[in-house]
Amino acid sequence: MTIQFDRRNGQETISSGNPADIWSNWQNEKEVWLFIAPHDDDIVCGAGLTFLAALQSQIKVFAAVISNGRMGYCTHEQRPVIAQVRREETQASFAYLGLPHENLYLFDYDDGSLLQNTGRRFATEPADSNTIAGATGLQNTLTWLLRQTKPTRIFIPNRLDLHPDHKTVHYETVISIFHAQGGIWPELGTVIDTIPLLYEYATYSDFIKQPNIRVRVPDSLTEQRLQALALYKSQLQIELLVEELRKTGGKEYLLEMTFEIFKPEKYETLFNNI
Repeated sequence: MTIQFDRRNGQETISSGNPADIWSNWQNEKEVWLFIAPHDDDIVCGAGLTFLAALQSQIKVFAAVISNGRMGYCTHEQRPVIAQVRREETQASFAYLGLPHENLYLFDYDDGSLLQNTGRRFATEPADSNTIAGATGLQNTLTWLLRQTKPTRIFIPNRLDLHPDHKTVHYETVISIFHAQGGIWPELGTVIDTIPLLYEYATYSDFIKQPNIRVRVPDSLTEQRLQALALYKSQLQIELLVEELRKTGGKEYLLEMTFEIFKPEKYETLFNNI
């Protein structure tokens, strides 16, 4: 089996091994895919097959992990060292997936408290590890990231996922796209000239509506994804997750979102009978 991409258009489903046939507004050699995760293992869990399919299709890929895994300890002994352990596991896992080291962004927000780091604010002295251009906060970080990578497509957690960190990263990414394409905060880099398409991947909960993209991969890539996930050895429950994903096999589902700025005139037809 080769990599196959499937897309639902209403009642019709189209399939192709050529991503240009399936993914909206295809940009050919200008395609850049950015995968954003609240936690280190979220990408490989929720979008690992899509990630591998992109790399195999010679698409330029970036990954960004927002939190440091500090709250992910499973034993008392892990607590003082878990952040460094998980950083090393993350680097090893993405290297196993085939991502170039320079295309991996690791940020240092404490997991479990991303909601407290929304927005943007000027950093106080001494500046913390998440300070960029004298400011901190998720919108500062994500706006900078978008201007650095200039993606054509962004993959983010499902807006309905149970974990508050997932919801926070979803919504902070969406508003950061608005910032990144405008002139605000010029110290964060050159504005993006194309508004990227958005895709949700699921880890905890169902999508808000039925997904419209499916990615299918051969057994070799399925196994590569499972082995990359198994490298998060500090997470003592990881074997159960690997087993569940093994049952699912080489299929993954995504929901393409619509990013639209409010335009009042689209509601005018509602009042045409007056």
